[in-house]
Amino acid sequence: QVQLVESGGGLVQAGGSLRLSCAASGRTFSSYAMGWFRQAPGKEREFVAYIHWSGDNVRIADSVKGRFTISRDNAKNMVYLQMNSLKPEDTATYYCARHAGSFSGSYFYLVESNYDSWGQGTQVTVSS
Repeated sequence: QVQLVESGGGLVQAGGSLRLSCAASGRTFSSYAMGWFRQAPGKEREFVAYIHWSGDNVRIADSVKGRFTISRDNAKNMVYLQMNSLKPEDTATYYCARHAGSFSGSYFYLVESNYDSWGQGTQVTVSS
């Protein structure tokens, strides 16, 4: 079982930037795709971004497209979420997760049950 630890959250003004990091334990990190999800108070958890193990297949939610980017460094067992032009509606707890499930279907990366390990989350608060 892999352990995932997120960091980099905090309080930022609208229009600002943050970079979230996710550190993964274990020697098989580079074999797995990874994702970022978020959950705002009173709302369901939603997909934010996905990156294939090789880094050459990326998916970004429409709500953050053009503002957020996902990347990874397999040598360091790290995955990142760069968040620019932040808006108050981006306020949420952000989670990284390891994709270990099916790649079937066009939207496999959206399916939470395809992710088998989750971090504890890091809080992002965007003030207006």
